[in-house]
Amino acid sequence: MTHSANYLQKSRRAHRGPARRIGRTLALVLPVMLVLSGTLAVTSVNWSGDTSDSMLTASADDLSKPRTSRAPQDILRERLLLELQEKDPGVALTHLQREVDRHPSLAEHCMSIARALGRAAVQAYGPTRAQSYARPVCDTSYATGVATHQNR
Repeated sequence: MTHSANYLQKSRRAHRGPARRIGRTLALVLPVMLVLSGTLAVTSVNWSGDTSDSMLTASADDLSKPRTSRAPQDILRERLLLELQEKDPGVALTHLQREVDRHPSLAEHCMSIARALGRAAVQAYGPTRAQSYARPVCDTSYATGVATHQNR
């Protein structure tokens, strides 16, 4: 290897070293800075429309209060429990069966809803009258709800 080739090879390594270190540093630091600046931008935007409090509105929710679930099965359960109080358990059970037939995704929640209806029926009508409304909806879960609440 000639002297000039040897000198050229050493000079390439010398120039590549600091540039490579700077490039690696930027590759690590730049994404972190982008994420942090994006997070700060999102939290400082006033998403609520209230002009009085514009800083950190994204994190201003009260996390000590449990959030009410608005899942379809919970909405159905609430509606049927109200219907049980206003009409009778038979009407609520009929509507439960119709909803499960109409929306098969609710089938996995049918038993728990029927048990809840059974417990509510015992409170509203007493164990004997509540049991008279029993029918084979969701594998007799309504009757199970009546029986388990009756023994308490």
